[in-house]
Amino acid sequence: MVAKMIDVKEALFEWKELLTLVQQGGEVILTKHGTPVARLTPVTIAEGERILGLHAGSWTVSDDFDEPLPDDFWLGEA
Repeated sequence: MVAKMIDVKEALFEWKELLTLVQQGGEVILTKHGTPVARLTPVTIAEGERILGLHAGSWTVSDDFDEPLPDDFWLGEA
């Protein structure tokens, strides 16, 4: 993986080039006065089809899930 360190002030002028580098699998580390402050990395999107019902029955919703909360909850007494 290609990593490039660049000062934040310089990055403002090279934003498009930095995004291109990240899209190609690289990494950009933004620095401020030589100290790393942020990292730009590519977003990974999970491939594959979602399977409906894969975790069926692993959680339940109570019958009163949409009932108003009691006053003591709102007053911080719960």
